[in-house]
Amino acid sequence: MSGLHNLLAHEVVEGIKEGLFTAEEYVSSVIKTIEDVESKLNSFITLDTERALSSAKLIDRKIKENEDIGYLGGVAVGIKDNISTKDIRTTCASKMLEDYVPSYDATVIRNLKQNGAIILGKLNLDEFGMGSTTEYSRYHPTHNPWNLDYVPGGSSGGCGAAVAAGECTVSLGSDTGGSIRCPASFCSVVGLKPTYGRVSRYGLISYANSLEQIGPICRSVKDIVLLMNIISGKDNSDNTSMSSSPITINNELNKFDIAIVKELINGGDHGVKGTIYSTSDKFKEIGCTCDEISIKNLHYALPSYYTLASAEASSNLARYDNIRYGFDLPIEEYKWDTYFSNVRKNFGEEVKRRILIGSYVLSSGYYSKYYLKARSLRSLLKLELLNLFKKYDLLIGPTMPILPFKFGEKIDDPIKMYLIDINTVIANLAGIPAISLPVGFSNGLPIGLQMMAAPFEEQKLIDVSYALENTINIQRRPSLI
Repeated sequence: MSGLHNLLAHEVVEGIKEGLFTAEEYVSSVIKTIEDVESKLNSFITLDTERALSSAKLIDRKIKENEDIGYLGGVAVGIKDNISTKDIRTTCASKMLEDYVPSYDATVIRNLKQNGAIILGKLNLDEFGMGSTTEYSRYHPTHNPWNLDYVPGGSSGGCGAAVAAGECTVSLGSDTGGSIRCPASFCSVVGLKPTYGRVSRYGLISYANSLEQIGPICRSVKDIVLLMNIISGKDNSDNTSMSSSPITINNELNKFDIAIVKELINGGDHGVKGTIYSTSDKFKEIGCTCDEISIKNLHYALPSYYTLASAEASSNLARYDNIRYGFDLPIEEYKWDTYFSNVRKNFGEEVKRRILIGSYVLSSGYYSKYYLKARSLRSLLKLELLNLFKKYDLLIGPTMPILPFKFGEKIDDPIKMYLIDINTVIANLAGIPAISLPVGFSNGLPIGLQMMAAPFEEQKLIDVSYALENTINIQRRPSLI
């Protein structure tokens, strides 16, 4: 059966259970799509289609024998290549881990498998999650399925592009400073960064531990809910994780008080700004109030984020010495310091830049001047946001202040690249949930709306997103693919 790759996750599960098609037919349709478009997109680093088909046949056998296939029974899932998958290569898009095959599954992967999900393979990213375009992958850049000359966002660019193009039905990414929401916006899909601690980070290869969260990228809000209820929860392997209430789809929307953050919308692309203000009118249509506010400490967000993230990265990446794992480099005729130095040269330029920045801000004499100051400013920002959430249910603005841009436009200027994260890093610093919802296009390029809520208030994000999704009717499938 053709066209099965276009189905949403909940439609796939229902179709398989009702016998409308088999899991094997559906997975074969997805694999055919990969064969047709992957050469244009470069979304995957590693494909595992043979095992995916075997898993699909197992789902079909369970259906015949009236066995439970789980909440995601048969759904083809793509996984960002910094999340550990047993017996499937996990590279972080780095030469440092070129041949690394984990011996264990991350907790989120184990949860997916227990619910019948089929892992198709590992998706491309900026090396170790450091970047906003997927141009920093050490293997190949991923292309935006809406316009192949443009970047798909990052660092989970492979996740966003693959879901938009139907190469997988849903995907799991990670978000340290916007790495789920940026590609969701640039590829016109839905991406959720959960509250810090709602989803276990066990098995996520660390970049910045205090900031990062695993979350879903999907083509509908309903699928976001489906995945979140599977991957959320307390995990004894991650002491930062905690229990939380399940999320539901509600057809009746409560009256929410919503605020547009001026600083998030000012100075952005004209097309983005116009679309977000047009969308704010939709809030009134669905019964919400919408004010405009300022956040006093917002200008501290970006410098605080890059100081803290780089500091944590320099510590986390110190383990890559090519002794415990790495690539093939003979040790003969090397002294330890020479060997270690030669090994570290195999990091990409952006990773080396962030390690150097992080080492500098943690060094003696600069620790209090930069790192401790960044931590204090982070606390100030979080406190201001939490006070605002006493008055407003959601804070909104564009996910990205600009439209997707062409390859090479910003890669030579790190400051320009860092500035595009200005709207997304806020949620990571504060540990609050944030969602990117596709709301329109400008010059044929997607625009996403970002909504932020108080800690563990994902239900509010889902309620409003679902109502907006049913109000705003926009194209969901790239015409180029």
